[in-house]
Amino acid sequence: MFKKLPIMLLTLTMVLVLAACGSSNSGTTTGSGSTDAGSGESADLSGSILAVGSTALQPLVDQVAQKFMADSKYANVAVQVQGGGSGTGLTQVSEGQATIGNSDVFAEEKLDADKATGLVDHQVAVVAMATVANKDANVTSLTKQQLVDIFTGKVTNWKDVGGADQKIVIINRPSSSGTRATFEKYALGQKTEDPAGSIQQDSSGTVKKLIAETPGAIGYLALSYLDDSVAELSYDGVEPTVENVEAGKYPIWAYEHMYTKGEPDASTKAFLDYMLSDDVQQSDVTELGYIPISGMQVTRDAEGKVTQK
Repeated sequence: MFKKLPIMLLTLTMVLVLAACGSSNSGTTTGSGSTDAGSGESADLSGSILAVGSTALQPLVDQVAQKFMADSKYANVAVQVQGGGSGTGLTQVSEGQATIGNSDVFAEEKLDADKATGLVDHQVAVVAMATVANKDANVTSLTKQQLVDIFTGKVTNWKDVGGADQKIVIINRPSSSGTRATFEKYALGQKTEDPAGSIQQDSSGTVKKLIAETPGAIGYLALSYLDDSVAELSYDGVEPTVENVEAGKYPIWAYEHMYTKGEPDASTKAFLDYMLSDDVQQSDVTELGYIPISGMQVTRDAEGKVTQK
């Protein structure tokens, strides 16, 4: 038995050495796999994102979504963008029917407090809005009071505000529209009922087309929709320019919000981070007529209080 002892010890030593080698190899493989998974984190993102709501924000979200999906890091994430108005977007995200609710207004301006508190606000840009008219109206500027008189039906002919002898046709937004809420709050200072003969349309593109083609028409559009087909009007003598908005001189503007119900999942967070990236903020945002939040010299809260930065 004693003669066999050295052989047994040698065998045991060899088993222990082999076991140690196996353990070492296993650890190396696991470490390598962990590193690969970390480097491919973005590529592993997948899922579908449905962004619904503001038609004023829609052109920006549409364009950025296409860039986002074309990026190989997010190839497995599908982003779908729909309009419908801010109220619709906020309601759908609150009820879990949409991933993101695009809105021109703060959630608490449209939803009950309990629903609004369940949403997380992601402010991605600023949108300014201009009063626009059919070119034949022959008007370049209106005061706040003149706008109130027009949108409440007190003034019905352009000649009464210095324009052509032509009937005024109001192209308004439905009550669910964040664009309407912003215009009423910051341009008119009051909510209004639609005067007889008004036309309601929620799509900003259609509003622009109607104003351009309808004699005597007046409405309002985000700066991102303005072109030579309509006449943009100054407000109390102040032109609707990016510089005037940033300085706090022109009051008809709002934050563009992308609300999520609670904190976003990984894919949605990646898309929201992409929206706020320097590449998007300094290219897509400015090219489409929006204003990067970083350029604002003032801030505004849900009650409308403006504060210098």
